Amino acid sequence: MIHATIRTDGTVARKDVVGAIFGQTEGLLGEELQLRKLQRTGRIGHVDVILHQNKGKVNGEIQLSSSIDQVSTAVIGAALETIDRIGPCKAIIKVKKIENITSVKKDTVIDRAKELLLDIVNSGADESKNILDEVRSVLNLGKEADYKGMTAGPNVTKSEAIIIVEGRNDVRNLLKYDIKNAIATMGSGIKPELVELAKSKKTVTAFLDGDRGGKLLLMELQGEMGKSLTHVAFAPTSREVEHLEMKVVTKALSQKETAGKVVARIKTEINRDDDRAVGRGQEALTAPDEVKAWAGMLDGLSRNQAVIVQEDGSGSEPIGARSLETALTDSTGAQGLVFAGKVTARIFDLASGAGIENVLGSSVGKVTRKSGVQAYSSEDL
Repeated sequence: MIHATIRTDGTVARKDVVGAIFGQTEGLLGEELQLRKLQRTGRIGHVDVILHQNKGKVNGEIQLSSSIDQVSTAVIGAALETIDRIGPCKAIIKVKKIENITSVKKDTVIDRAKELLLDIVNSGADESKNILDEVRSVLNLGKEADYKGMTAGPNVTKSEAIIIVEGRNDVRNLLKYDIKNAIATMGSGIKPELVELAKSKKTVTAFLDGDRGGKLLLMELQGEMGKSLTHVAFAPTSREVEHLEMKVVTKALSQKETAGKVVARIKTEINRDDDRAVGRGQEALTAPDEVKAWAGMLDGLSRNQAVIVQEDGSGSEPIGARSLETALTDSTGAQGLVFAGKVTARIFDLASGAGIENVLGSSVGKVTRKSGVQAYSSEDL
């Protein structure tokens, strides 16, 4: 590769430089080194010209690749320096160096081969280390810990996430699959120490049996932990966590849902089961004081608008009937619903799904309680 610099005392274009190189060396080098002929046969390559104009003058670089012998390449380089005019402008061309491309490529190949070899060696070392770690990990299986009277995995205190299960056998089963951050409630109520531990963690997942007992334990956990409980996962229907295979455990945990969404759904299911068992009906009602305090919210609403009442007694902005389901799904900490219309089955279902126990409407039908939700009309205030 011939590398040369070019300087002219006037403005020239790239095509002018290329034309001068071929034109002014044509009769100088003899028949064997005619540049056009060498280029047609592929013995020299494309002439690359880079020009920079500054205040009416041009500086630049010329690169010409060559596959002919070193002597002929040197002759061509010397011939380039004989070019003293390009168009109407004086020009000076100087060859900086003639580079052996084959040698450069060999150096590049050698350097890259060294890198690849090191990658292979290092990768092999990592794989050997991983194998040793896998075998060594067998010694750690079953090393359950005791956390303030609760069976737990060895990482339950230092991990940013914990998994809450029901019994010690659930913890042991998860340890078999190298899940070391589980802790058991031990089936005797939710201990205050577990509640405090959950508050210190970024993620708290309840992993429960796929039966009614698992659902009831979720309700108990949510009642004690509140927002500290972030996610919920269930074993397949009618199966227990302590008997699950690794593939099933992995799938169940990967499909965990946010706790608020699951709790609302489970509350609705439990309330519907209760409705089927004991029926639903009409009661002689006197609204409690907290519901009476919502009367002002009802007065300010247009027909079929609603307000979600928060735990602190404050109300949301008015919500249209079409947006109500989405708003309730997204809400957290809702304790009541005020609706400027008749409390229908749809309102009962939406309130139950959001974990709301009391609804105040403009009017109520014959059914005043359904799915764990008590409805009051403005006449009950």
